[in-house]
Amino acid sequence: QVQLVESGGGLVQPGGSLRLSCAASGSIFSINAMGWYRQAPGKQRELVAAITSGGSTNYADFVKGRFTISRDNAKNTVYLQMNSLKPEDTAVYYCNAHISLSGSYYSTWYWGQGTQVTVSS
Repeated sequence: QVQLVESGGGLVQPGGSLRLSCAASGSIFSINAMGWYRQAPGKQRELVAAITSGGSTNYADFVKGRFTISRDNAKNTVYLQMNSLKPEDTAVYYCNAHISLSGSYYSTWYWGQGTQVTVSS
């Protein structure tokens, strides 16, 4: 079994910052790509940022220059530093990770439960 647990969401004023964390635990052999998605009410879930095991990153255009994704492979954790937040960044943020299980050739994508980010004055 594998779990992804997000933390760090909350209410912040426009222009503020938040740092999200997502820790993976369980029978993990290796973690390949990790990423953050978000879903606003009435909208589809969309990619925010992704990072490979080697540290290569990819960002959605709407967060470039404001958000930074990083990971700590020793802690099986991915982070999302969000600066210059806007009201339109309000959404539930989900992390995901492509994980290979210990003692198995099986690998698949896992999702966290989501953390609410609200940007409002």
